[in-house]
Amino acid sequence: MKIKVCGLKHPENINQVAGLLPDYMGFICYDLSPRFISKLPSQVLKALPDSVSKTAVFVNETKETITNLIDRFGFDVIQLHGNESPEFCMYFKQKVKVFKAFGVDEDFDFNQLITYTNSVDFFMFDTKTEGHGGSGKTFNWEILNNYKLDIPFFICGGLSLNNIEKVKEIKHPQFYGVDLNSRFEVEPGIKDINKLAAAFKILRQSTDEVRS
Repeated sequence: MKIKVCGLKHPENINQVAGLLPDYMGFICYDLSPRFISKLPSQVLKALPDSVSKTAVFVNETKETITNLIDRFGFDVIQLHGNESPEFCMYFKQKVKVFKAFGVDEDFDFNQLITYTNSVDFFMFDTKTEGHGGSGKTFNWEILNNYKLDIPFFICGGLSLNNIEKVKEIKHPQFYGVDLNSRFEVEPGIKDINKLAAAFKILRQSTDEVRS
């Protein structure tokens, strides 16, 4: 199981989280978010271990801005949380890995994802809200049984030490990883390293159990 920690913005905290060796680290490039990385020096990200995939999170951003930030920070992945089309996703797929996020609820129609199958590398399933992520609430993971495509997916939204053990109960063949954010924070943009370390231990134990 892959682990992504999202919403980092302060250099010291970024380095602390990097020490846990997550598979992905996410950085919000959306100016309405309290986790927006507007003042983050690019060298902080470029100094991260090669094993960590640096992920930029965008919401309905222009191709020009996304391209400029990929080049500035050396992002390996972009995560698109807005109304980006399959064609928009495909534009970047040859340059970086592409995550496309969708807010899901009981009425979510997974058939709408078919048009994205050649345009993205992963889907990100989040709790549906009126805004763009950051609800701190989980969705009913049983909904994932309705997903029939071959594109692997992450789940996010409300994951915490109170429910992280239950992630092991998700047996979907395309379930690839988790995205940890607000429930592991001291305040927006600053992660609680002790809580993250505890979550990493639980999640990596589950991976080792599957391998054995």
